[in-house]
Amino acid sequence: MAQPIPATTSAWVVERPGPITSGPLRLVERPLSAPGPGELLLCVRTCGVCRTDLHLAEGDLAPRKARCSPGHEVVGEVIATGPAVEQFRVGDRAGAAWLAGTCGQCRYCRTGRENLCPDSRYTGWDIHGGFADHVVVDARFAYRLPEGWNDEEAAPLLCAGIIGYRALQRAELPSGGRLGIYGFGASAHLTAQVAIARGADVHVVTRSPQAQQLALDLGAASAGAGEPPQPLDAAILFAPVGTLVPVALAALDRGGTLAIAGIYLSDIPPLDYARHLFQERTVRSVTANTRDDGRAFLTEVARIRPTVRVTRYPMRQADRALGDLAAGRITGVAVLVTE
Repeated sequence: MAQPIPATTSAWVVERPGPITSGPLRLVERPLSAPGPGELLLCVRTCGVCRTDLHLAEGDLAPRKARCSPGHEVVGEVIATGPAVEQFRVGDRAGAAWLAGTCGQCRYCRTGRENLCPDSRYTGWDIHGGFADHVVVDARFAYRLPEGWNDEEAAPLLCAGIIGYRALQRAELPSGGRLGIYGFGASAHLTAQVAIARGADVHVVTRSPQAQQLALDLGAASAGAGEPPQPLDAAILFAPVGTLVPVALAALDRGGTLAIAGIYLSDIPPLDYARHLFQERTVRSVTANTRDDGRAFLTEVARIRPTVRVTRYPMRQADRALGDLAAGRITGVAVLVTE
């Protein structure tokens, strides 16, 4: 049975982008309207906290919607559907991810590269996201979530998992190969488990002793702050630190590929051609994901069932969660839980 649509919803908004210590988020009551054609109205149960949310709050990414609510790892219950929605019904559980919409008509959309659509829209950047009690999303870009996963485990799959999956594909890791992972947060700890399940040796580079231990607990072949013990066939840079690009390239074996997974990266220092790129080493960026990436990843994790290391915060403490993320106090992934 459909629930009454509230007139307003409680939501965090980016009031004034700046350092997280300056308090860029504000908790407000925002008007809530019924879903339009093809849309879902979700009552948010859980929303993951992504480093992209931090970049938006701090102004590393320029705002594209004034006073926008961050959050793009949203698990919610459908409480209303707009006209022409066939994929979901009231009462269903649905997931909303970073990619919120595309034009569907450009040459990128027509050739399976909708992540490069010039008119692509993003949850928590172009439309209000899940740092709120309710959110309206395009049903075509919502996901059905694997059975057997609770809301807190499922939320990080929707960005940390999907983006890590695309980064792994872009890194072109050969079967049974050696993968280096630089930075070991939300996305990395899921991606590592997918790679290990595929038979890879995973070597993690991170300064955090807690993250090093988590990596080893999850099956990494090594974890430390220095160079990997073996030349790498592929590497993924999750840390938004441009100075690590030459470090990761230098650790690659001949023909290896480095995929840079973040939407934001600090400046990359000059590269030495002979040391960093010669012998057909490749560096590639990762831009969002396609819905096919999302569906393929959710199918794979339903089979391998990776561990999701979660730190819970009440939705009313979203600002504290982002502060802890900025300070490196979270091992695994933070999730906001509505009460």
